[in-house]
Amino acid sequence: MRLGVLDVGSNTVHLLVVDAHRGAHPTPMSSEKTVLRLAEQLNGDGELTKAGADQLVRAVAATKASAKRSGCEDLMAFATSAVREASNSADVLDRVRSETGVDLQVLSGDDEAKLTFLAVRRWYGWSAGKLLCLDIGGGSLELAIGKDEDPELAFSVPLGAGRLTRTRFRKDPPGRTAIRETTEWLADQLAPVARKLKRAGEPDRVVATSKTFRTLARLTGAAPSSAGPRARRVLTDAGLRQLIAFISRMSANDLAELEGVSASRAHQLVAGALVAEASMRALSLTQLEICPWALREGVILRRLDHTNGTDRSDTGRTGQHGARWS
Repeated sequence: MRLGVLDVGSNTVHLLVVDAHRGAHPTPMSSEKTVLRLAEQLNGDGELTKAGADQLVRAVAATKASAKRSGCEDLMAFATSAVREASNSADVLDRVRSETGVDLQVLSGDDEAKLTFLAVRRWYGWSAGKLLCLDIGGGSLELAIGKDEDPELAFSVPLGAGRLTRTRFRKDPPGRTAIRETTEWLADQLAPVARKLKRAGEPDRVVATSKTFRTLARLTGAAPSSAGPRARRVLTDAGLRQLIAFISRMSANDLAELEGVSASRAHQLVAGALVAEASMRALSLTQLEICPWALREGVILRRLDHTNGTDRSDTGRTGQHGARWS
């Protein structure tokens, strides 16, 4: 079946269309993104502004139409930290539902960590043994460890690259004092989680997902995406430290000129690198392997796990998450 996954994140609204059925490798057919930066459109009361909600409604309506044109039988729509943390999230979700027919499901941080872990487990298989998985998003950092498809431990902490950029940095580039203070603060924030993860035992494989980690690995010399999904990409602690020394002195505009850095995320690259470095240090890691699958693939895999594989064309064209085709 052809499935659409609509991911409303802190930075972008991303539609991924895949052909998939249970027991098979999901084949990506198309991908499109709209940059909204919803997390930056929360007011002093923590509400998503009317302008932000307007943009979200338009983006969801446009991606729903695109999914329909692509022949999607099901549209799975979910939102993460930006919508989850908005104090008026219920009102925003009601408006999206009434004006677009799309029922956005808000994932908890725990859900994010578990679904990302599922995707990583399926990518590497059982032979990978105990996996430790890290994922840096715009609003939060997810960590999970385990030897099964459901992790033994899963955590979501509010240490996303976008969040730190907004709350810790006042200048562009941030300056040495801000870098040092943020590094020390991150160590304190990560220490309790790191202790719990370490008590779970030594992982056999340490894996990182997300655009932030992929970009950092690319900037430290890993193979580009054009090399294919099976190309092994790693991020080392030494390479990351050298990179931070370099990029922390650059403005967002200059960072956007670097190969592999998207203009929409350049402003939060330094913060993302600091979170990555602090996580590796807290967990005593020297190297991370970059996995091409992450949260969206986890959502797809879980959806396929719960379908009987039959044709859903007689269900009124209503997906599991309530996208009404009109």
